Order: sequence, then C-alpha cells, then structure tokens
Amino acid sequence: MGVDRNILLPAHQPTLRVVPMPADLNQNGDVFGGWVMAQVDVAGAIPAMRRARGRVATVSVNSFVFKQPVSVGDIVSLFAEIVHVGRTSITVNVEVYAERNYANPVTVKVTEAQLTYVAIDGNGEKRSVPSENT
Repeated sequence: MGVDRNILLPAHQPTLRVVPMPADLNQNGDVFGGWVMAQVDVAGAIPAMRRARGRVATVSVNSFVFKQPVSVGDIVSLFAEIVHVGRTSITVNVEVYAERNYANPVTVKVTEAQLTYVAIDGNGEKRSVPSENT
C-alpha cells in the first residue's frame, strides 16, 4: 500500500466534502471503510446524474483501493470525474483526500475508486444516456 504524504489537492473544486464524526469510527478508532465507500458512491453519482440528466443506480464497483485510514476530524474531499459514457452507463473515477492535523496541516490521498452507474427512468428501468448535444 503506497503512502502519499503531504500532497496537494486537485486544482478543481471537490464534488463532495465531508467530515467524519465519532459515530463513524470502527473498533480501532478509524473511520469505517463502509462509511468511506458510501461517500464515494454519493460523490460518483453526482456527475453521473448530471450527465444522465436524471436518476442513476450503481451497477458496479470496478475497483476500490484504501491507501490510508480516515480519522475523525479529517476534512475528506472527494473528486469525481466521468471517464466513460456508454449507451446506458456512465463510469466515474473518484479520488479521496484527507486534510488532517490542523496545527501542522497534512493532505493525504486515502482512497481511489472506479464505479459504473446506469441511467434509470421513473420505474427503475434502464434508459439511454442523452447525447451531450441535446
């Protein structure tokens, strides 16, 4: 597991920014991996919904790598970018960074993932992703 230490956040705005709370900790004092996964799913869905111009459902977690634990009080920034658009599906890469230690600030990359969403209609059925020009 490669450890990135004191890196810079991407230059563009994060898709989502959250702060984990004590209720989000596991028995070891780290934030539950499932909490991080849920935040990644929310962040990935945002650009997918915008591109699909409507509802989407997660159909696949293509990859998910935990690089470092997240701690209570970290400012967690999630950056999501669409990497592929199919007829009904949208694939999104999500990178997660933690800003920690306010006295001596450090930024670390904690997670990276790729998820695929499918555009759905009001009945939960697959639908085509609109072309970018319409």
